[in-house]
Amino acid sequence: MRKIKYKKGHKVQPTLLEYTGVHKYTQTQMQLFVYNDADLAEFNEFDVNEMHKHVDFTKTNWLNVHGLNDSVIIKSVGDFLGVDNFMLSDIMNTTKRTKLDEYHDTLFFNVKSLLPEEDSNNIHVEQISFLLKNGILVSFQEKRSDFFTHIRERMRTHSGIVRTKKADYLLYLLLDAIMENFYITIENEEDKVEQLINESKVSTNLSILEQIEKHRDNYNFLKRSIIPLRDSLYSIKSIKDDNVFNAIEANNFTFFERLHQKCLELLEQIEYDLTTLDSAANFFFSSQSHKMNEVMKTLTVVSVFFMPLTFIVGVYGMNFDNMPELHWQYGYFIIIGVMLILLLSMVYYFKKKRWY
Repeated sequence: MRKIKYKKGHKVQPTLLEYTGVHKYTQTQMQLFVYNDADLAEFNEFDVNEMHKHVDFTKTNWLNVHGLNDSVIIKSVGDFLGVDNFMLSDIMNTTKRTKLDEYHDTLFFNVKSLLPEEDSNNIHVEQISFLLKNGILVSFQEKRSDFFTHIRERMRTHSGIVRTKKADYLLYLLLDAIMENFYITIENEEDKVEQLINESKVSTNLSILEQIEKHRDNYNFLKRSIIPLRDSLYSIKSIKDDNVFNAIEANNFTFFERLHQKCLELLEQIEYDLTTLDSAANFFFSSQSHKMNEVMKTLTVVSVFFMPLTFIVGVYGMNFDNMPELHWQYGYFIIIGVMLILLLSMVYYFKKKRWY
């Protein structure tokens, strides 16, 4: 059974821009949203050389980058924002764990997005990174996906308060959308585990135990992914008390506290589900033991039925000369009758005692 783990890549120098993920043939593309309460401009298939032309520092800017193969484009975005190479290297190195970095006037967030794979018990992992600086939010995804489709629609239709808020609130919305994937993954796991428990009640196939262990690995992997996210969100509280760093507005910290609370809820649910899996495994072993006990009881009862019959046959098979019963005319039929009556009596007695 394959153990799920973070995708491993070869070691990369801290400042070397090299993509280590699996989507090596995904073309790097960009999309830019420039908006405020009154206006929205959307640029698809955006060219990195046009950033000076279209980025408006008087408004909120969201640059979404799909694909991390083109290090030149990633470097150009970093140069425009004045971001150090070690942050860009962490964006392209997908082996990094979830973390939050505050460096000068830049907030860097690196998070794992998890979703269940179709027709499989595996979990798909994608790294998503964020840079927040000077009212500009840049999101980096390994490939094009629909994680943030509903947020784009809210911008286009001016639904909710997203257009009235700054880039820090947008960061909250994007992180919240990623965390929804955790809920989807856990719900999918719970559905499969429930089906597995139902199967374990009617079957003692060893494949059920293998699946239980597989889902246990999945839950532990989810746990390892959420814990650093919880710690990163908690560390934002230290930023709240920093009077120098103002990438997140004071009245928006409460939104990130909600995300931290969601992490706690997810971890509690995972602990509950792991307990459920333990119960399923115990139930499986109990079923196996019960089935074995039933088999042993049946074999024991059958053996007991034949023990007195075997004794009688053994006695009259000793071939001594002085055994009068051997010379009776109807001795054979009498012994067979006695054995039959003895057998039926034992069957009746065992049945009355409910021993089988």
